[in-house]
Amino acid sequence: MGEIMSVNDDEELSQIRAARQAEIQQQIEAQAEQQVQAEAQEAAAEQESNILSSAMRTILTPEARDRLARVELGHNELATTVKQHLYTLHQSNQIQTPVNDEMLKRILQGISENNRRETTIRRI
Repeated sequence: MGEIMSVNDDEELSQIRAARQAEIQQQIEAQAEQQVQAEAQEAAAEQESNILSSAMRTILTPEARDRLARVELGHNELATTVKQHLYTLHQSNQIQTPVNDEMLKRILQGISENNRRETTIRRI
């Protein structure tokens, strides 16, 4: 009777091990898939950044590129928005190139005004 119990216990133990190994394998495959997707997204973002950077060399004057680089240091999202906006305008031939520093200042001012929230203080 003790031998029958040990055979059943061994079979049950092997089933538990097989189930656990399958679970671990699925987790590893899921992690690998996530990593591949993250790498693909990172590569696409880097490629887009390279395209925008090379386009800025032709669209902006050196002074305007310097200003945009300084803006990018403090306000990365704003600089990215401006780059995408300039690239879109350039693609549709709606902007004269090269864009000088004064024109870039006006563009930055217009975009930053759109993003500002108006703050009001009411006294009760």
